[in-house]
Amino acid sequence: MKKILVNHESWQKRVAVLDCDRLQDLYLGSTANDELEKCFFKGNVAKVLPGIQTAFVDIGVSKAGFLHITEIDRTLALERMAESEQVDEPDKLLAMERNIKRTMDIAKIFREGEDVLVQVIKEPIHEKGAKLSTCFTLPGKFVVLMPNIPQLGVSKKIENREERSRLRELVKEQLSDEMGAIIRTNADGRAAKDIKKDLSILIDTWKGIQKKFKTAKQGESLFNDLPIFLRAVREHLDDDVESIICDSQEDFDLVKAFIKKTMPELAHTLKLYSGDQEIFEYYDIDRQIEEALNKKVHLKSGGTLIIELTEAMAVIDVNTGKFIGRGSLEETILKTNLEAADEIVRQLRLRNIGGLIVIDFIDMGKPSARQKLSRHLEKALKERDKFQSVTLKVSEFGLVQMTRKRSGKTLAQQFLQECSACKSYGYVRATPTLSYEILRAAKGNIQRDKLKGRLSLKVSPAIFSHLVDNEFGAVLQLEKDLAVKVVLESSCDLTNANFVLQAEK
Repeated sequence: MKKILVNHESWQKRVAVLDCDRLQDLYLGSTANDELEKCFFKGNVAKVLPGIQTAFVDIGVSKAGFLHITEIDRTLALERMAESEQVDEPDKLLAMERNIKRTMDIAKIFREGEDVLVQVIKEPIHEKGAKLSTCFTLPGKFVVLMPNIPQLGVSKKIENREERSRLRELVKEQLSDEMGAIIRTNADGRAAKDIKKDLSILIDTWKGIQKKFKTAKQGESLFNDLPIFLRAVREHLDDDVESIICDSQEDFDLVKAFIKKTMPELAHTLKLYSGDQEIFEYYDIDRQIEEALNKKVHLKSGGTLIIELTEAMAVIDVNTGKFIGRGSLEETILKTNLEAADEIVRQLRLRNIGGLIVIDFIDMGKPSARQKLSRHLEKALKERDKFQSVTLKVSEFGLVQMTRKRSGKTLAQQFLQECSACKSYGYVRATPTLSYEILRAAKGNIQRDKLKGRLSLKVSPAIFSHLVDNEFGAVLQLEKDLAVKVVLESSCDLTNANFVLQAEK
């Protein structure tokens, strides 16, 4: 059974999804930084580069987003190209539509300086700006609306043919000709009224975005998805959820309202945490996060995984480690590989690893053993991973090549930063992460020791600068919540990971 834990701090919100008390997914949201993924913007085309078929679009953030021609919807492309070539005759329009993939030219679709409605589909990463699209999606609990793509799909995890047909017809009735949708796994077995209600909300949202676009300023945000903790609830709330546990009344009330609106029959799963320990500490989440940042992962049998992330791909190596088995060598190797496959699926989800992935399983001589491993890995990905993946068969060398859809930052990118001392050969804890940990630890010390009055919090210069520039509001909220006065001090004697908290005399 699953648990969803919602941790609320004035500087950060964290959501952990547990399955049998093991961490499966982690969501982090900072109050200082806004997430861009899934947001709609009124963008302005800054530059069109036909050579790479890409337009750079100003969306009001530090770096322009990039819109590749493959992310431009068919209808928009056809209309703009027809205007550019002054095509009016029906026969020529039909011929252009048939050959649109071959004839598409971004220079005929966009002009520099014009406004365009775009959606962010990937957060900025490293030196790249946000990845944009005009193939829009609006996710709901049971349906993902595609307001300008007239295609209808059903989750592969809904296997019953009659149910797939029922859902398809039900959704099709609610959509106009230019709209499409993807029916999510959660829709399986749901009443027609629930599906219609979800779809109605999404259609109204789309109409609101279109209306706002007409009057908005360049670079203005037109629509933001739900807050991080409600998105996590939306993604994971189903009949397998044993409990949703919030540690703040504010989040409890918001989650309660959301559940009553979408799946009221599961309202009984919602609970308010009132323990003395911090909720992530009580459920052993912080330790599991620490393990997920390590390269080495230990398997129950004694085997190990080594996970290395590079710019180009992720590489996972499987080793038998201390596991010697009880049967033949072939049985020992197969058992280790099968256990490793299950853990790899968990690690891909938890670490949010996407793109090209190469897995080096332990070599197996028998083709039947390789086939069994391939089927086991594909089944585990299908049943336990919501993101789309494509997996090739296990090669004679024990290698598996696969791709997994990217979404947002990896766990390492959220917690770590490149180490300046070793010139990017290693990583250290990121300054924002250390700042949050210090605030969390200081809060715990104040509550535990029942400190009052004026307190001195000494931190390193880097942490001091981050708190003052980015999290001062969180410090003020901490003072208000605990009825104390916190005076920040910079000390060159402290490392980024250390702090000193004491009452002033």
